[in-house]
Amino acid sequence: MYSYQLLCLLVNKYRNSLAVRACWWYLTVTKGAPTFLAIARTPSVTIPHKGETMVPRIGRFLLAIAALLSLVTLAATNSQAQSLSTRHVREVTRTGAAKPIGQLPPDQTMTLDVVLPLRDPAGLNSFLKELYDPSSSSYRQFLTVPEFTARFGPTQEDYDAVVRYLKTYGFEITGGTRDGMDVQIKGPVSAVEAAFHVSMRTYQHPTEDRTFYAPDREPTTGLSFALWHISGLDNYSIPHPMYVKRSDYAKAHGIDAEDVVSHATTGSGPSASFLGSDMRAAYYGGTALTGAGQNLGLFEYLGTDLTDLSTYFKNVGQTNNVPITLLSTDGTSTSCVDSRAGGDCDDTEQTLDMTQAIGMAPGLSSLVMYIGSTDTAIISAMTTHSPLPTTIGCSWGWTPADPSTLNPYFQKMAAQGQNFFAASGDSSTWSASNEAWPADNAYVVSVGGTDLITSNAAGPWKSETAWTDSGGGISPDSIPIPSWQQLSGVINSTNKGSATLRNGPDVAANANFTFYVCADQTTCTANDYGGTSFATPMWAGYIALVNQQLANNGDPTIGFINPTIYAQNITSSYATDFHDITSGTSGSYSAEVGYDLVTGWGSPNGTGLINALAPTSTSPAFAISASPASVSVVQGSSGTSTITTTVSGGFDSAIALTASGQPTGVTLTLSTGTIEAPGSGSSTLTMAVASTTAAGTYTITVTGTGGGITHTATVSLTVTAPTAGAFTISVSPTSGYLRQGQSGYAVVTTAVSGGFDSAIALSATGEPTGVTISFSPSSIAAPGSGSSDMLLTVSRTAPTGTYPITITGTGGGVTHTTTLTFEVVRR
Repeated sequence: MYSYQLLCLLVNKYRNSLAVRACWWYLTVTKGAPTFLAIARTPSVTIPHKGETMVPRIGRFLLAIAALLSLVTLAATNSQAQSLSTRHVREVTRTGAAKPIGQLPPDQTMTLDVVLPLRDPAGLNSFLKELYDPSSSSYRQFLTVPEFTARFGPTQEDYDAVVRYLKTYGFEITGGTRDGMDVQIKGPVSAVEAAFHVSMRTYQHPTEDRTFYAPDREPTTGLSFALWHISGLDNYSIPHPMYVKRSDYAKAHGIDAEDVVSHATTGSGPSASFLGSDMRAAYYGGTALTGAGQNLGLFEYLGTDLTDLSTYFKNVGQTNNVPITLLSTDGTSTSCVDSRAGGDCDDTEQTLDMTQAIGMAPGLSSLVMYIGSTDTAIISAMTTHSPLPTTIGCSWGWTPADPSTLNPYFQKMAAQGQNFFAASGDSSTWSASNEAWPADNAYVVSVGGTDLITSNAAGPWKSETAWTDSGGGISPDSIPIPSWQQLSGVINSTNKGSATLRNGPDVAANANFTFYVCADQTTCTANDYGGTSFATPMWAGYIALVNQQLANNGDPTIGFINPTIYAQNITSSYATDFHDITSGTSGSYSAEVGYDLVTGWGSPNGTGLINALAPTSTSPAFAISASPASVSVVQGSSGTSTITTTVSGGFDSAIALTASGQPTGVTLTLSTGTIEAPGSGSSTLTMAVASTTAAGTYTITVTGTGGGITHTATVSLTVTAPTAGAFTISVSPTSGYLRQGQSGYAVVTTAVSGGFDSAIALSATGEPTGVTISFSPSSIAAPGSGSSDMLLTVSRTAPTGTYPITITGTGGGVTHTTTLTFEVVRR
């Protein structure tokens, strides 16, 4: 600290007393040269000292002294620094394949997701082994979210320590939870460099015509334990959807687009294209199971325009009855505006994901689009959201700096009875240049592609071959072979799989250019798009049918299916469970009898696989479900959910229904309190919310009792204030002064509530002649929460005096103001 005092004395000697006061204040707060160095780099700073004084840039000569002290402090810190458990430095930056060309500006804002480690990784591995062992007493005894946190998640003490550490460096905490094992933060590059002891550099991308940013070294912290990962430190790999357009495919292969599909499709959509409902007819073929009571999630890097979904169903004469929720996991906008409306967002992937999932499971209780900008933020929400999505589709691919980044979350999903499907890709054989992740992760189900023919429009499965671009092969990330692929009979000389590394895909479904697609509010297309993007949500929807049958039997969800399907299908039951794809080639591999590295085990064989994964109960049983499972009600209003009971195994008894768990001011009413024998029926649950009920989310439990059996279903009730959306605006500091000829800034912050989702434009009035005001950015992007730097520049001739400056925020038809009391002081 004495060296810092000397630095302040130097400032005092060569500058002025105001600068030294600024220096002392920063050192008192930050206690570190790296942060002081970052402050010295900024154009101007605000000092909460003697009336919220604004002061100009600290002298450039100070930068060199501060840098020297920063290096000394950093060296001392690194001797005790904690490394992170995952890698963050890209191979191309480590080897020099990507050439450094500059630094990120120190005042540029970054948003990161800091992930804490599992508390007991070895214990979790042992638990999962027992959880998926049919001979174990723990078989499919899945954990709830709080139970997982209590056993394997971070302690409250560790979580609080991370939050304190990040706040010390000036980060704004924007999200994350202990259950989600993450802390979402926002702050300048200077804070990132100081907190994690890195230099954020810019590089020329070695294979793409663009630059990217990345850290120059592995991050470390001053915490007493190692963090797991920090997402958002680089933008080397831009996530891309796993679909392909037929014309693009044809151009890449030097052929005519009309020659790509060698046979006419047999779908019920326009131009005989396939609809999601055609996939249900081909791969399920029944009517009893619809996904009722099940919650499905889709992993998305972009929002969507639900008008495109409505257009799809309207054009094909169908109705969507599945409630859709667009959930921002980290502040990313849930909207998607196409180029015709001035935007640059394409919702082709997002819309086709929904149509394929809903087509397979048209009776889902909920479908949630989990939208975010960082992988950990999206998947963290998927492992904590209520209701928990038990079957999940991901049709995006990207290349992480470390392929183990999401392992704790994938393992958590397995422990909680969730199943994650990932598209295997549309560029044939996996390789280092044709990245497979996350489809080659050992904790996900990798979905390959096929070329399907049905007997007729909306008809049953007829034949199927391997799709020529189906992704598959041996893990290019050197992920070890999982236990279920080591079973005798899986890997052999015919399929050419690896005995030491993860092989993929695991399963497959139609991916040829045979689908009807609506997107971007343009003309819908037929037989123009294909890819494993289509096959993946199909499988997510199919497993929702499996989980519904399990629920009907009174059993838990299937959870991670790979340990089960590999063990089941090295037996004679294989032909009943799967369509074995035995013809067709993709890249280095061909479809073979049994498991292969193009189509995995193949596509689902109707009810055969469902019954294998969810054997029909031979004992009397009933199941209870709620639809929708999530209800939002404005104070003073009411909402409803349909409670349905289904019976199996000869169950024949009346079922009594009760509801509980309501907060003060909520009245619960069931339209019928008893489902008469044999026990199949429904009752409407009405939740009347008083105007005095506190806003928040509550779990309502509906209990069914009959025939000596008791089961429950839950409804997530969200009570909101009676508003169409609102926002607040504030400025910090609220008062301050500048001398003539100086400049300084204040920070304007907006926060939204009540579902507000709009950009907020900023403006200011009341400044005197000779004072100019600008905002960076000039508008807070939708949904409207964020901050902007308000720069005030005072000319040498500006009149002295005190002026109330009104700062106005306008968005979504709402306008709010805040005031900065600003004084111009004589030079």
